[in-house]
Amino acid sequence: MAVRKLVVAFLVVFAMGALLVAQQQSVPKTGIGMAEAAKSFLSAISPEQVKQTTFKYEDPERLNWHFIPRERKGLPLKALEGAPLQAANKLIRSGLSETGYDQALNVMSLEEVLYLIEPGERAYRRDRRDPGKYYLSIFGEPSETGLWGWRVEGHHLCLNFSIKDGKVIASTPEFFGANPGTIDAGKERQIRVLGPEEDIARQILKLCTAEQQKLCWISKEAPGEVPGPNIAQPVVSDAIGLPVSKMSDDQKKLLQDLLGEYLKNLPADVEEERLKSLNSAGLDKIFFAWYGQPDLHQSHHYRVQGPTFVIEYNNTQNNANHVHSMWRNLAGDFGLPAK
Repeated sequence: MAVRKLVVAFLVVFAMGALLVAQQQSVPKTGIGMAEAAKSFLSAISPEQVKQTTFKYEDPERLNWHFIPRERKGLPLKALEGAPLQAANKLIRSGLSETGYDQALNVMSLEEVLYLIEPGERAYRRDRRDPGKYYLSIFGEPSETGLWGWRVEGHHLCLNFSIKDGKVIASTPEFFGANPGTIDAGKERQIRVLGPEEDIARQILKLCTAEQQKLCWISKEAPGEVPGPNIAQPVVSDAIGLPVSKMSDDQKKLLQDLLGEYLKNLPADVEEERLKSLNSAGLDKIFFAWYGQPDLHQSHHYRVQGPTFVIEYNNTQNNANHVHSMWRNLAGDFGLPAK
């Protein structure tokens, strides 16, 4: 797979008001587009590759997710070129907005950076760090009716979708990571793939009064990882931290911006469904919690948790230059009820 150029993500501006608002109202169309893209992809690859790509919807492999470098099932992008690779990229694009697709490409492109900077024999580094080692898997038969799903997964990227009768009914777990978190080549030559997600959250902490800090700043030590990797359902406890009801107006606006950084990666109708869920559950019931140190390049972790979702963001590894972030559905990931 050709090395893709890193692109700088742009902030999206959300409508202001009492409720979070999607950028545009839309009819459910993403699921139908996914089915079309999946069928085109399957028709573009060889019969042997189809066998490698496809599973029954009920196959346990559908729930076998992780974001570390490891052996995976499915069909890797590195096995494709020409029209089949174009069809694979079209399927990946069908699950993301333009901004989200750029972010996914950024994440995959960082594998080339790691290949260049990590120690070890060249063959070992290339096997471990390869922008083509992202795998597509399809569960069930793609169709405008019935139930099916698909996944794209590799190091620091895991996107999972379930579709029923042409509508996306699940889009979690959703994971993006970045290593290095910061590539600094000098003034105006810095790239931070998940930088806004970190910076906006830090601003909420910085605006805390002493009393708010007692609620928000849970610990000066950050956990070493996001909770529940490779577990099919989110690992959570009761929400803790600073509730929206006790935030200043500036902090509330920052929280909207922070949620927007995650939501903007999704197609419009999928974003809209998440926003409906957030709004109906009550934005005042969302909590923001910070762990670790307060400044850039210091180990830290934050959690945003509401009645329907949890965001976990961890930057503790490699001298706080290695980001893991995920959005999970408290009603149940993979379209399954939470246990």
